[in-house]
Amino acid sequence: MANGWSLIVGLVFIVAFCGASWFLAPKGDDQTIWRSSLILSAAACYLMWAITFLAQWHPLVQPQRNDIRHLH
Repeated sequence: MANGWSLIVGLVFIVAFCGASWFLAPKGDDQTIWRSSLILSAAACYLMWAITFLAQWHPLVQPQRNDIRHLH
């Protein structure tokens, strides 16, 4: 069931993943690239999911049925 808590739970999960990515990134010359890649991809995935979720949860255009016969 879709509710407002889905956004918050998803955000908490992404923040935890980003924190883990920051501290658990492999040490070495490419550590900055690993951190940036993981954190940016997680943030982009969350934003895409959240925008899609909200667009379906509160649509801007209400669907209309065409199979209803109008009586004059």
